[in-house]
Amino acid sequence: MDAAGEEPADRVRALLGADPSIEERRMFGTRAFLDEGRILVGARKDGTLLVRVDEENGAVAVTLPGAARAVMGSRTMGSGWIDVAASAIADDAALMTWIDMARESVGAALADDDD
Repeated sequence: MDAAGEEPADRVRALLGADPSIEERRMFGTRAFLDEGRILVGARKDGTLLVRVDEENGAVAVTLPGAARAVMGSRTMGSGWIDVAASAIADDAALMTWIDMARESVGAALADDDD
């Protein structure tokens, strides 16, 4: 991964580092951060943040500045995968907003699995 991708990975790691349920893995060309085995976010090579959200949050997320449905190669991903431009996560508060949205979505998915 290049320096542009390492910077958001370092920031995500710092923000989530105290949480023992978070696992970091290299996946899909990103440094992915998982909670209970589910991807929350991934730091991509160009500094873009890949965010996993549920459908409801995905519909809102794409309307936010710097956000768009994720593209991997030539494929546009489903509504639950959002690319967030590096400029939109320039400060830790903005980055944490996206992480929180992903955690909310994963929490809802895990609760559904328990039903």
